[in-house]
Amino acid sequence: MILFLSSNKRLTPFFIFLFCVFSGFSQNDTSTLKGQIALGVNNPSSDGFVSGFEGKSLNLPTVNLGLQYMFSPNIGAKLDYGFSRMANDSDAQEFKLNYSRINLQGVYNLSNIIYISNRTGIFVHAGPGYSMVKPLNNYGENKTSYLNAMAGLEIHYGLSDTMSLYFDTSYIHGFAKEFNPVSEGYGSFNGNVLTFTVGLSLSLSGCYYCN
Repeated sequence: MILFLSSNKRLTPFFIFLFCVFSGFSQNDTSTLKGQIALGVNNPSSDGFVSGFEGKSLNLPTVNLGLQYMFSPNIGAKLDYGFSRMANDSDAQEFKLNYSRINLQGVYNLSNIIYISNRTGIFVHAGPGYSMVKPLNNYGENKTSYLNAMAGLEIHYGLSDTMSLYFDTSYIHGFAKEFNPVSEGYGSFNGNVLTFTVGLSLSLSGCYYCN
């Protein structure tokens, strides 16, 4: 976590600012504001790589950090940042790259529609964002960035009044142009990404599962 923040110094003050602003909301208002952190794996689309530089089907790690604000019990929004590392498949030329994204998403609570238990919550989220790809080592000049659209599903289980464990699966569709010339794509990526993460959701304005 420390290494992650130190490598993204421009984003760290931004998240600290948001935390300070939103932490001033009333502590009596349950579930309004939550901070989220999750760790998992990513599955990049094979057509996002140049031939000969294909990536692994599953890569470690994927790290997601976010702040979620609910305007009502069912409707909210969240701003989140994701970082993924990708590496070459065993039959491809050696490379590694960092895939980062930032997204502003709408959130909808499905718990009133799909009820499991009073400690379980189901949320869908979707919204636009921006992806940034930075190859490492010999291909560092082949950086690229593009708009994206993200959608996902979260299942939460309350561990306490202020903390829940959650599983998230998300799909990030990239709106990137084809690499031109092809040499600009060596060791880089311009496709779509599927992520699977497990994390903790921490209440910053009360407790979501309080009675």
